[in-house]
Parts: sequence; structure tokens; C-alpha cells
Amino acid sequence: MRTNVLGYPRIGEKRELKKANEAFWEGNLSEEELLLVAEKIRVHNWSLQKEAGIDLIPSNDFSLYDQVLDFSFTVNAIPQRFAPTKELCELKQYFAIARGYQKDGIDVTASEMTKWFDTNYHYIVPEFTKNQTFSLKVNKPLNEYNLAKKHGFETKPVLLGMVTYLLLGKEKEAGFHRLELATSLLPVYIQIVQSLVDAGAKSIQIDEPYLVLDLPQGAEETYRKVYGELKAKFPKTEFILTTYFGALDNNTSLAVSLPFDVLHIDLVRATAQLDGVLKALDKDKKLSLGVVDGRNIWKNNFEHSLTLIEKAQEVIGYDRLLIGTSSSLLHTPCNLENENNEKVLTAEIKQWLAFAKQKVKELSTLKTLAQGHDLSPEVKAAFEENKRAAENRKTSPLIHDPKVKERVKKITESDSKRKSPFSIRRKMQEEALHLPLFPTTTIGSFPQTQEVRSWRASFKKGVLSEKEYDRLLEKEIEDSIRWQEQTGIDVLVHGEFERNDMVEYFGELLNGYTFSKFGWVQSYGSRCVKPPIIFGDVSRPNPMTVRWSKYAQSLTKLPVKGMLTGPVTILQWSFVRDDQPRWETCYQIALAIRDEVMDLEKAGIKIIQIDEPAIREGLPLRRDEWKDYFNWAIKAFRISASGVEDKTQIHTHMCYSEFNDMIEAIANMDADVITIECSRSQMELLDVFADFKYPNEIGPGVYDIHSPRVPSEEEIYHLMKKAIAVIPFRNLWVNPDCGLKTRHWEETKLALSAMVATAKKLREEYKK
Repeated sequence: MRTNVLGYPRIGEKRELKKANEAFWEGNLSEEELLLVAEKIRVHNWSLQKEAGIDLIPSNDFSLYDQVLDFSFTVNAIPQRFAPTKELCELKQYFAIARGYQKDGIDVTASEMTKWFDTNYHYIVPEFTKNQTFSLKVNKPLNEYNLAKKHGFETKPVLLGMVTYLLLGKEKEAGFHRLELATSLLPVYIQIVQSLVDAGAKSIQIDEPYLVLDLPQGAEETYRKVYGELKAKFPKTEFILTTYFGALDNNTSLAVSLPFDVLHIDLVRATAQLDGVLKALDKDKKLSLGVVDGRNIWKNNFEHSLTLIEKAQEVIGYDRLLIGTSSSLLHTPCNLENENNEKVLTAEIKQWLAFAKQKVKELSTLKTLAQGHDLSPEVKAAFEENKRAAENRKTSPLIHDPKVKERVKKITESDSKRKSPFSIRRKMQEEALHLPLFPTTTIGSFPQTQEVRSWRASFKKGVLSEKEYDRLLEKEIEDSIRWQEQTGIDVLVHGEFERNDMVEYFGELLNGYTFSKFGWVQSYGSRCVKPPIIFGDVSRPNPMTVRWSKYAQSLTKLPVKGMLTGPVTILQWSFVRDDQPRWETCYQIALAIRDEVMDLEKAGIKIIQIDEPAIREGLPLRRDEWKDYFNWAIKAFRISASGVEDKTQIHTHMCYSEFNDMIEAIANMDADVITIECSRSQMELLDVFADFKYPNEIGPGVYDIHSPRVPSEEEIYHLMKKAIAVIPFRNLWVNPDCGLKTRHWEETKLALSAMVATAKKLREEYKK
């Protein structure tokens, strides 16, 4: 039996990679210095896995930005529009594809970005053309493998599977399907594998998570062709076909028939698939059991995992078994040992948790326990401690609140319905708000400068009193309100300067939540989030945002939006308790947000935005599970939003999602206004709203806030004309793609000024 880690967090225990990347982008760190930071992180990761006794340690699981972009760059699948960046060094060209580039006479927009399956990680979407060619531009997998060898580590190179890579991309012209490109990509893929084999790699992990989805036509044939040729070329190499995030289900027979030596399956998200896979697995193949959760922070239940291991052992024997993480540990924080502040994370709750380093150790301990002979006192003690922690978590009074559970039971159908249909509400809102055609707004947050962040840090350390901190925030809010008025924005925001994160902020004010100090995970690029931890029943003891929204509204006669995060997004972007159904936790959050919405309305806030950027992300990977998810997820949003009067306008926001599969559900949310990310897709996402004849108002994002470049008025006008071509112009708002927290004020002011000028131009054009 061997232990198998699929991947390890790449950001560093104290976000060293984030800081180094951003310093490099700002010109404050050289390429050599950035690469040295990256090398140190990798060596640290390999070292701790080796020290834990892991048998299959991954390499090429590290990325400076995104692993899908890495593969595109490796095989030279670079869109033609980035041709001007060829004069840059390779590293700057790589980042330009991800972030865009606007200097040195070069102006290119960033690539499209979307969610990695049903996680909060975002990948750079590959773009394909009909006669796409591939070549080996930079052999990153080989470079990573050789770097590990240089430092004394024998590793298992990780490659993104060819079929998953192609299916995750987009055709940028008509007349072909991207799977047809497998024939031209395969020789380059073989070239990469050959280089790894020549360098000494004995085992290679090939990630094909698309096998847990409903496969499109032609995919099965492509899988068989591609991997048949690959194994024929390398008969002595151990290939590990790696699936995760769900069950193989109807793809089981395909997966087990492919010429791989080891099949990895996720037994955390899909425990029930074990029996079917064991029955179908050929006698000459091995099975890797993903028993340690790669996506959540709860301690492994050794007794449960050992039961699964023993079941598999009885069928195929220990020699054909591997045990591993369910997926890459990319989605978990680095090290629980850094959490030593009981005011942030209590000892009782901490004993229930395991971060990436602890999960690696869990794998090693499980292997020893499964072998079951000559157990050391240390291993016996670890097993007993694991049982005590599991029992403590079951019975802890911290977890259960009868009042919350009773309130969820009493939810009625009327709690999730507005008083009147949109057509009536719209007239009442027009009379109450008096907004112009093409009203302008932003999505919520404004740049959080180093100064603002330093105030928060000083307040948390006790250096600033609450009164002093509030005074500083009030001044920042007033400055932002005055600037928005001067710029001509129609619906203002207070800027969210008091918030550390759109989920963590609310979690800190809700019962049933706890937090970590260093529990960072990567969302995209250098963007890291620190998900709060839902350990118990959720409720709102006090108002959370009313004080700041009310203050901002007191400064202006223009409407100021109340800004909230929706229940599904709070659920999705937290580490969620696994001892009750997700819908039940979501309804608890929805009731808490509903209370906040009602208080905002009472405080005179006429427009309330309830952001749900993660609602698409939560969609199950299999279509047959969608209906159940939509039933509770959409209901949760409506519970949060439906207590207000008809004249109160409810907004929601969604970003980096494919909406084709859920447009009816979006309409069922019944928000008065929805704002969506649209600029990177050049308004392509609007087509589905047009085809559906989406009845409510919509604000397509007109510029990409995840890129530092500033759009021109001409660009924004061009995008809005695209929108007007498919959406009735009276239904359109003008806004950025997303919140502006991560941007700088200089670029933000220039971009928003161009946005407002474009809206004014459109009003003149369409006022008759």
C-alpha cells in the first residue's frame, strides 16, 4: 500500500507567493527574486511530505498563477491577440495572458476566467481555433521534476489530462469541436511524457476530473484514442488516472477500461461509488482511494476511512491499494500549527480540524493503521485522539441551537415570495428612485489601500480604539461618496472599507462561525481568501451592516446601496460543517440575511444588493442532481430577499459563471436587477439572457476589474452596443464586472469616469 498526495497548496503558509507576485507586478521584485520565492515554497512542500513518509509526492502541482494557464503556455496554445507580448520576457508574457497588459506600447485584455468545476478556484479558460497548432514552448513539467531531483526529492509529475484540458476550453470560431484538436495536441503531450520518462519519472499522475461529469458526444472515443496511444508508447510507465470532485457513475466502465495502471477515485464526495468501481476494476489494475478530504478542513475520521480501506482490501488486496487525498490539497489552508491564538480559534474547535500539513500526516497514519501490525505507541495514541475528537464534535453544546432549528422548520412558502410581480414592483421603484436611462453603479467595494488595511490591523491589535477606527472609516466613506457624486454615478455604494472579505466579514458577526488567522486558500492568481468555518447552527445576534449604510446614506440625496453577501455564497465560500445537509445550513444563513435586509429597509435604504457570485459554483456536476440544488439554493436567496416592500429594489451580482445551464433558475431568483461579469467574454454571456427573454433589469459588466488595465470610452461603448443589440435598452445598467477592492484608486477613477461618460453618451443617443 502506498500513500498518494494529489497536490499541495502553492501560496505558502504566510501567502509568500501572493506577496512576491504582486511585488513583481509592481516592479518592486526582480524575476530572479520571484522565482527564488517560488522555489522555496516548492522545496518546503516536498520536504514536509517526505518527512511524513508520503510515497507519491507530486511535482508540477505548483503554479505561479494557474495550472490550466500553465498547460496552455507549455503547449503554446496562446491566443493570437497576445502576439504583441512576444517581445516581453516569457514570465511577463505568461502574466499578460492572465491579467492583461497595458504599458510599453502594448495593450491587450486579459483572458477569460471561470470556476474550476464546483470550487471557488478560478482558471484561465483556454481558447481554441479550428486549425489550432501546438508546440512545446516551455517544458514546465520537466523543469519542475528536475528541480525536485536537484533538491533530493523523487516525485510523481502531475499533468492535466488532455481531454479535460480540451473540454475546459472554448471554441473561438465556428465549424469545429475542440475535441477534434486532440490529434494535433497528442504528439506534444507525448513529447512531454517522453521527456519525463527520460529524466527518470516512474509514475505520472494524469488528472481527468471531467470523467465525473456528463460527457459530451465524442469524448469517450477521444479518451480511448488518446490514452491507448499514450500507454502503447510508454508501456513501462505507471500512469495514475486521477478523478475527483464526484463519482464516475456511468463513466465507470470507460474509466476502468482505459489503459492506466492506477485509477484514483474520490471517496469523500462520492463514497457510494466504491462498490461499483471494485466490481468493474480489472485484476491487473490498482486503485487509489481518496479518503482524506482535499476540500474541507475537518479532521479525518480514521474509523470511517479504515472501513473503506478494509472493504477495498477484501476485494483486491493491499498490494493493489493506494490511499490518497480526495483531490489536490490546493483547496485547503496550509498548516493548522500556525493557529495558536485561542481568541481566534478555540482549542475545542481546533481539535476537530486538519489543514494540508495535517492531512498529509493523516494519510501516513492511515497507512500504518491499515497495515495493522506492530503499531507504535505514537500511532495508537493518534488513533485514540482521533476517536475522542470525533466524539467530542458530535456531542459538543457549541454546535446545536434549538431556536435556530425551530425557525428553519417554520419557514413557509410565503417567506420566499415578494408581495407583487416584477412588472408592478418596477413601476413603484421608478417612482421612488427616479433613475435615468442606463443608470450607473459599482458592484460594492472600492480600493482598500494599504492605509485602510493598516487601520484594520491596528484596530485588531488594540492600537486604535473603536472610536478612532470608526472615525477614520467615516472619513473614507465620506470621501468616496463625494467622489461618486462628482463623477456622476447614479447609485452609490459606501465602499465596504470596514470589511476584510465579503464572506469573512459576515461570518465574524454571525453565531455558529469561527475563524483562522492563516487559513488562506487561493481563489485565482494572487487573490487569496480566508474562508470562515461554519461549525454550528447559524444566527444573527445583531445588525451587521446597517450602521455603515445608514451613515453613507445620510451624506447624500442619491441612493446608496446596502451591500450584503447572499446565503448561497456565504455557504459556498465557507468551510461548511459536514454533519447536516447543506440546504439546512443555507436556510439558517438565509434567515440571518433576511433579518439584515429588513433592518436596512427600516433604516431608509431603498436599494439592497444581495451578492450571489457562487450560486453557479454550487451547481452539482451531474445534471440529475441540479433540480434538487436549484430548489433549495434559489429558495434560500428568495427567503433572504422577500421580506421587503415592493418599492425597495433588490439587486444581485454574479461573476465568472456560465449561465446557459441555469438561466431559468436565475429568473426564478426574481431579483429586480442582476449585475454580471461580461467583459472578458465580450458580452457573449448576454446571449443566453436574450434567448430566454430575461424579464428583469440587468447590468452587464463593461470592464474587467481583475486586470490593471484601464478601458477606454470607446471600448465600453462598443460593449454596451453589443448589449443593446440583444437586451432592451431600458432594462440595462452600466457597471464594472465586480467589486473594486483589489484595484488602485488611480486606475479605478479613470475607468469609472470613462464608464459614466459612456452612459451619458448612450442617454443622449436613446433619450427619445
